[in-house]
Amino acid sequence: MIHVETWRLRAEFARRLSDLYGTEVLAYGTLLDVSRQVNERVLSERGADAERLGSIGRVTAERHGAIRVGTPAELAQVARVFGALGMSPTGFYDLRDAAPRPIPVVSTAFRPTDPEELARNPFRVFVSLLVPEDRRFFDADLAKRLDAFLSRRRLFPGELLTLADRAEADGGLDGDRAARFLDLAVGAFALSDDPVDLGWYRELEAVSSVAADIGGVTTTHINHLTPRVLDIDELYGRMSGRGIEMIDAIQGPPRWDGPDVLLRQTSFRALAEPRRFRYADGSVHPGELRVRFGEVEARGIALTTAGRDLYDALTAEVDRRHAGSASVRREEVAREVWSERMPRTERELAAEDLAFFTYEIDGTRPLDGVPPSADLARLVADGWVVPHPIVYEDFLPRSAAGIFSSNLTSSGAVTDTHGGAHRDAGWMSAAIGRQVREPAELYETQRAESLRRVASALGLDAITPPTGALRAGSRS
Repeated sequence: MIHVETWRLRAEFARRLSDLYGTEVLAYGTLLDVSRQVNERVLSERGADAERLGSIGRVTAERHGAIRVGTPAELAQVARVFGALGMSPTGFYDLRDAAPRPIPVVSTAFRPTDPEELARNPFRVFVSLLVPEDRRFFDADLAKRLDAFLSRRRLFPGELLTLADRAEADGGLDGDRAARFLDLAVGAFALSDDPVDLGWYRELEAVSSVAADIGGVTTTHINHLTPRVLDIDELYGRMSGRGIEMIDAIQGPPRWDGPDVLLRQTSFRALAEPRRFRYADGSVHPGELRVRFGEVEARGIALTTAGRDLYDALTAEVDRRHAGSASVRREEVAREVWSERMPRTERELAAEDLAFFTYEIDGTRPLDGVPPSADLARLVADGWVVPHPIVYEDFLPRSAAGIFSSNLTSSGAVTDTHGGAHRDAGWMSAAIGRQVREPAELYETQRAESLRRVASALGLDAITPPTGALRAGSRS
């Protein structure tokens, strides 16, 4: 019997989930079609340079999804399902203080963490967990009733969880079990036809549309699915040209003439979907909800801690300048600020320790017997080694909040009269029984391993990493 390896399970799950979402949200099919056209156009014009941050095969197959759950126990079960697919919780995102609208969730992303696994299939799922204990959103009475509602539901069948545990332990599943696991896993994220209690849903929606989408229904579902595109600005224009209503802006760094860093995202607006509602008298009638949308992303280079400090400082400066010149588009202000203070080349980013790169020996340079410098910046400048950018595989809290907020049907309600509930990566790790990985540590490991290989090949004991970081605000 054929053994289906972990990465093949992951790839097949991602493909099936994309097919499912395409049947549920028809505009998603348009998004995929336009993404393909844009990627083909960029590849034909830029050639190999278009694949600097990932092969076109990877970019075309790449997806990230998003789901929402209500309790730590549900999140722990999600972790088991994605553990079977070789996906680990990575990064902690608290959206409760996010602008422009606070959202009562904390989140992590389940994804492969090994570079080879990412190259095979980089599927990611952004999972948000409701925080009913946060009194800024939920009073004690509503929180109690919400907890009771969530405790009565079961998102994942026992058979799915059993198969997931076996797949994780065995590095995959044999044929029939693999097929059954995939059927159950994809089915667990399909949109349910169960009637929605209208009164209960509206009560939660008054707090947050996201709270209603999590705690107002009996199941979970894919909230959005996201392809990757090589030119997100072109895609935005093409989608609008097809009559698809897009959100107001592209989230994240601006488009400019320097290196792409971190993550840019946008989406089409949540569409009205038919749902059945149960009214107070017990009758069931048709209606509609707007909770699901189609997102698209363009990925750039991962930034170091110093790079993130600079990014945050530039974002704050853009906010400040834009507030003082409302007649100018924020995108224009952002380009101006970035042109003033962000390095314009990858080599500058590497030399100033603002971004993560792996390094390899330049095979075109002959070894002439003269030992090279152990300083990385000098090795790059003298042509001994070549830097290769590490793709940013994670998310940005402000961008996630911007996407969520742009698709909310209710502004919700937040009170500052009570304190919030403490949540951080340590709390989440304990809640699900798995360590939430720190993205920067993963990127640093990749860089350090490449430097060890280069040092060994050049006969050096070690290579001194970059030390010229220009901290936030230090550029003029």
